[in-house]
Amino acid sequence: MQGFNNFGPREMHKATCSECNQECEVPFKPTEGKPVFCKECYKKKKGY
Repeated sequence: MQGFNNFGPREMHKATCSECNQECEVPFKPTEGKPVFCKECYKKKKGY
């Protein structure tokens, strides 16, 4: 038995980062009108 993910690979969705406008992939379907952040911008916003 491997890890907790029994659903196979996560489906990734293409999106454009609301902060730096770079194209990125996110593990959820982006919602119209809600900001999406790439990994780097997300880390900056969360203070990691």
